[in-house]
Amino acid sequence: MDSVQKAIWFVEGHLGEDFALEDVAEVAGLSRHHMVRAFGQVTGRSVMRYVRARRLSEAARALAAGAPDILSVALEARYGSHEAFTRAFRDQFGVTPEQVRGQGCTGNLALVEPMTLNGTQILDLSPPRQVDGAPLLLAGLVEHYFDGDMAGVANQWQRFAPWIGHVPAQKGGTTYGVVWNGDDERTTDYLAALEVSDFADLPAELSRLRVPARRYIVWDYPGHISDIRSVWRTIWGESVPKSGVRLADAPFFERYPEQFDPATGAGGFEVWLPVDA
Repeated sequence: MDSVQKAIWFVEGHLGEDFALEDVAEVAGLSRHHMVRAFGQVTGRSVMRYVRARRLSEAARALAAGAPDILSVALEARYGSHEAFTRAFRDQFGVTPEQVRGQGCTGNLALVEPMTLNGTQILDLSPPRQVDGAPLLLAGLVEHYFDGDMAGVANQWQRFAPWIGHVPAQKGGTTYGVVWNGDDERTTDYLAALEVSDFADLPAELSRLRVPARRYIVWDYPGHISDIRSVWRTIWGESVPKSGVRLADAPFFERYPEQFDPATGAGGFEVWLPVDA
């Protein structure tokens, strides 16, 4: 069982209990910081968003089955009051708990079922290498993604593509997809970028990021970009635990070399994770 599967298993076994992200991370074998990133990249949603949705879905089933006391259902779903539960329930499903209990069914609700990872495979990746990365000055388009939902990354790259080859002080044709600046639950910043020699003449539309020199553990993947979620699942779930390294809480990135073709998705890419000194 890989790290994200372990996290899902823990969540499903403790829906009716109080627990923290540290508890999930410990079971998964990752730091809190990297557990949040791994879960979001593999599943497309944040850990706590999944927890809330699952608790509310089970609450909806209890209500539809005729639960006599809404407050008891709210407490089981780890809400401290009827009001807080009703607000969260309405935000999730668009109806109130009273309406679901009165209807006696959940057929019109978008319930969230226990998650499976059947759509992402564990791949046979080549062993990683360690690299002393030079400092980088990166310029590109940044987006702020919420609740682990990074479905807009492909569109972000489409919008950045016309900039490639036309950015002042650009260094080569290698591009970078950088993940950084995230919090525990809701926000992650993703920068589609390329390297520049300085920031002096950059247009206002482009964001800037300085990445200091540091050591990385690097995986090479020669396949198609459509495999990226499976690549991340393999790295977080199997390769990182087996590597024996301690990861740093710092920006990490996908690196797309010059032979990568954004039009076809072919050409391969690399994943660079920072190693704690």
